[in-house]
Order: sequence, then structure tokens, then C-alpha cells
Amino acid sequence: MPDPLTVASGICAAGALLSSWQLGRRAVRAEAEIGRLQAELTAERHAASHDPLTGLPNRRAFYRLAATLLTDRSGCRHLIAVVLDLDDFKQINDRYGHAAGDQVLVSVAERLATFAGDNLVARLGGDEFAGLLTSPTVDRRWIDHATRRLYDMLAAPIPMGAVTLRVTASVGLAPVQDSQLTEALNRADAAMYEAKALGSGRTGRALRDTAYLAEC
Repeated sequence: MPDPLTVASGICAAGALLSSWQLGRRAVRAEAEIGRLQAELTAERHAASHDPLTGLPNRRAFYRLAATLLTDRSGCRHLIAVVLDLDDFKQINDRYGHAAGDQVLVSVAERLATFAGDNLVARLGGDEFAGLLTSPTVDRRWIDHATRRLYDMLAAPIPMGAVTLRVTASVGLAPVQDSQLTEALNRADAAMYEAKALGSGRTGRALRDTAYLAEC
């Protein structure tokens, strides 16, 4: 006949093993739940700060990230505010449909991001985009060259099934002086609307703010 103490000891050991296993399972489930919640939180934060169509930062994120760039910049590096608006974008939606318009916006966003490289670009809303470019100088020649490159990239054909679309953009650029981002964006925006008012006859549809152009 088994020793009662031995049986009791075995039962206790088995119970301890079962309890340990159950605790381990609960810990695994808890870790999985924490991971899921963290992933959901990350996704929600990304959705709150990024444009759902193009994946670029949205208006709110642009101003927040730009403020950080203005605080952290060092050395002889200038910041150039860029504002661009597509020309006659409504006609694309009216003629080819909103799906085609969305594809154009995605293509423009990709090209703007490629042009900017590691610099900040964002979709402010509709067909309006903005950026904050770093430059070793605000020399007129550098800004003219950057403007031409950006315009040529945006104006490249966009294949879209049976049709190929070309879009142009009106662009305004303005150097950021004394960390005054809002002022620079207002000047860039005014230059952009001035370029748009000139009509399609102006190559590049872009103007620069010349009030503060100077060598570093």
C-alpha cells in the first residue's frame, strides 16, 4: 500500500507543476495581448499623423516635425519652405474619375518624397503638398536648380491603364529665417499662388521668395 505521505507529496508536486504551467500559459497570453495592444496603438498613432492615401505625414504632423527640425538644426544648414499645388487637378477628377485622381496624388507624393530624400514632406490636404528642405545655401542658383528638378519630376508622364496623364504644379519656395516657419510658409504659399496666376504659359509654374536670398 503506498505511503500516504508519499502520495500527498506527489499530489502537491503535480499540483505545483500544473499551477506553474497555468501561470506560464497566462503569461504567454498576457504578453501576446500586450503585443497586440501595442501594435494597435502604433497603428492608431500612425493613422492619426499620416495621410491615409499617400502615406505622407499630414498637416498636423508636418508642423510638429518641422518644429523639431527647427530646434535641432545645427551648422551652416538653411531650411527652405516649399508649398506646391497641382494645376487644374479638378479636371482630372471630372474627366477620368476620382480613382484616377487618387492615383495622381499617390504618384505626386512618391515623386515629391524621392526629390526630398531625407527631408520632410507632407500632404496638407487635397492636392496641396508642403516640404522643408535643408540646404547649405539659399543662393538663388541653388533654389532655381531645385525648383526645375522638382517641376521636371512632377511633370513626368503618369501611366494609367490605357491613358497617360501629365500634371504640372505651381510651386513656391521661401527660406526660413530666424526659425519663423509660419512666416516662411506664408511667403511660399503667396509665391505659389502668384505662380498659379501666371497661367500655364510660364515654364515651371514656380516662383521663389527673393527677399532673404544670401550665401551661407
